[in-house]
Amino acid sequence: MSYGQFTSLEKIEIEFDITIADRVSLFENIAESEYSDLLAQTLQENIPLALAINTEKARSELIVSPILVELRKQFEQEISFFSGKEFNVDVEKGLTGFCDFLVSRSPEQLLIKAPVIILVEAKNDNIQLGLAQCMAEAIAARIFNEKRNNQIEFVYGAITTGTNWKFLRLVKQTIEVDLQDYFINDLGKIVGILKYFIDSNDKNN
Repeated sequence: MSYGQFTSLEKIEIEFDITIADRVSLFENIAESEYSDLLAQTLQENIPLALAINTEKARSELIVSPILVELRKQFEQEISFFSGKEFNVDVEKGLTGFCDFLVSRSPEQLLIKAPVIILVEAKNDNIQLGLAQCMAEAIAARIFNEKRNNQIEFVYGAITTGTNWKFLRLVKQTIEVDLQDYFINDLGKIVGILKYFIDSNDKNN
């Protein structure tokens, strides 16, 4: 059993007593963020290559990773991010396996430490297929945080093809899904939303 077993929203609602709520433009009002020329140049070269290769691995390495590296730089290495890391939280609930990416508010890069605040699930072409899996990973992150006495208010998730991004938020027993998709040609908005995810938990601690 692993995160990949979660393929339907109904399974998430039933097994974790979660309410899933659609929200129109949940993060629309978040301000865009500046980003480095290096990131702009990197993505200008990488995006056509990732689309030509057209695999989840290529999109993850060539598009998603540079954005998360940029995020870490903007927070002056006071956050950590992990790629393809095993994240075994609760075997009985099926919350085990590997996460594409996760971001922690800890600067520790050798070990995953609480609080884990953002889970990013990369998909080749269909964002909807990753929704339930990302939700399961967000629930696992909250359990992980609580076991380490880091009961932050929000855990956030993102499902992305690299060029298209969808965001969600877990708060209490509700997962709110932003119905709006965000696109890589609006990179400042994507970076701004990811920064907001980190800052919002700072404000609640």
